[in-house]
Amino acid sequence: MTEQMTGAQALVRALELVGVDTIFGIPGGAILPAYDPLFDSEQIRHILVRHEQGAGHAAQGYAQATGRVGVCIATSGPGATNLVTPIADAYMDSVPIVAITGQVASASIGTDAFQEADIVGITMPITKHNFLVTDPADIGRTIVEAFHIAGTGRRGPVLVDIAKDTLQATFDFAWPVPMALPGYRPVTRPHSKQVREAARLITEAKRPVLYVGGGVLKAQASAELKVLAELTGAPVVTTLMAKGAFPDSHPQHMGMPGMHGTVGAVGALQKSDLLVVLGARFDDRVTGKLDSFAPDAAVVHADIDPAEISKNRHADVPIVGDAREVLADMIVAIQAEQAAGRRGDYAEWWQQLNYWKETYPLGYDLPENGELSPQYVIERIGKIAGPEAYYVAGVGQHQMWAAQHIGYDRPGAFVNSGGAGTMGFAIPAAMGVKVGSPESVVWAIDGDGCFQMTNQELATCAIENIPIKVAIINNGNLGMVRQWQTLFYNQRYSNTDLQTSRRIPDFVKLADAYGCVGLRCEKAEDVDATIAKAMEINDAPVVIDFVVHKDAMVWPMVAAGTSNDDIKFARDLAPVWENGE
Repeated sequence: MTEQMTGAQALVRALELVGVDTIFGIPGGAILPAYDPLFDSEQIRHILVRHEQGAGHAAQGYAQATGRVGVCIATSGPGATNLVTPIADAYMDSVPIVAITGQVASASIGTDAFQEADIVGITMPITKHNFLVTDPADIGRTIVEAFHIAGTGRRGPVLVDIAKDTLQATFDFAWPVPMALPGYRPVTRPHSKQVREAARLITEAKRPVLYVGGGVLKAQASAELKVLAELTGAPVVTTLMAKGAFPDSHPQHMGMPGMHGTVGAVGALQKSDLLVVLGARFDDRVTGKLDSFAPDAAVVHADIDPAEISKNRHADVPIVGDAREVLADMIVAIQAEQAAGRRGDYAEWWQQLNYWKETYPLGYDLPENGELSPQYVIERIGKIAGPEAYYVAGVGQHQMWAAQHIGYDRPGAFVNSGGAGTMGFAIPAAMGVKVGSPESVVWAIDGDGCFQMTNQELATCAIENIPIKVAIINNGNLGMVRQWQTLFYNQRYSNTDLQTSRRIPDFVKLADAYGCVGLRCEKAEDVDATIAKAMEINDAPVVIDFVVHKDAMVWPMVAAGTSNDDIKFARDLAPVWENGE
């Protein structure tokens, strides 16, 4: 197929041909030529957001819900730089998005022209790859390559920056177009010898742990993980980014490891003699002080990104490959071991693991003054909305409570910002999740601090008929920062009080002003009825202002920079290992 058209028309046509059905964005001068043919597209729905950061996070949410590449679009200069945060967020959490930005005309590049920014240079460290397009004939090929790179191998963000005159130029558009990526060959099939060695180590180990990261979810490998876990009988821990990859309710699940993980999960890693690491990267929030992490454990590390292998912790058995294929091959290898009469004996290990589970279950204390418990609110949302809902968290205490007190038995049910820890993630990401899965119930669980960073996207939700449900865990403070000030800064609360005791803003009135339904709840006895009322409203976004106790803390906790051996179950208690094993 060859047809004469403008670069802008070619861009829209190429996006249609690679299967795009939704774009989140805001027009502006440099990208404006692309918006004219976009107006005529019958396939692509453009959702006009209120801030480019919202477009990027919405593209992430869409990608998380659908498994497809999310798309956002912005103009040059500040439009493009407003995408930097969601691009960085997507890079840290391996979320496939393509960000399309307009650029000043080719002849003006490098002259500090109006609204010029070197977005290719700016985003080079936080993208899988990026492109600057100055020849209209390259538009089709670039779009195909961008989507291929974003959605294969270790997924991630790709930026396509297109000069304005390139969008305006006329040329002969040809399709299909060949890709020219000679150096890009992601490895998906693991080496069979390494897999067999991993199976041997699992069988011989006395205290193995399956340490599962977000790569298992990205690979859609939850079914294979469950088979392997049950075949071996080994305990499983799932990181913040892997919640739901293995059912929380499964008896072999030890919970989430890390700074605010369960004692059982942290203990399992620390005392293990073999870590089988699947799609995880030894993040500092999991390992604590790295040189004291799992000191007696050999390491089998499987990851699709070879750069992650032995980056933070030496891998005794390195396996490069897609988690789904690694797990499938590992199942076969374990079956072969067991057929030969070699089977792991973990009975003594499970005695220890079950002791931790029973002695240190996740829980919380109710405020003595009768104020509303934030953990209780989140727990009830999970119970009432159920396992089929999506839960999208911002960053901070409410994020950790959402990870701890909602049971995730379905892959992908929990969406949050892990690696970057981006405040303001929840509202636009929930919007993207709802667009990607319109029949699903989508709850954004946000803090009053996070909410005030991106709540303008409620206007987008109301206008575009995207009825998300928002629970604001309103403790009047930047809660996680306040917790650190309580524990480590002698209760010197410098600039963490958000002054919401004066209801500035009044979140109910704000919700009403944005065309949403605003509700408020301040008493435990009203929680269930308020959530139920929100669940009944499906023709408009709902915002609930849950006014909660300001001094609630997230426990357990491993202080930053300390060893996981120093995990504390509550304030003023000795590390749990000092209380016996």
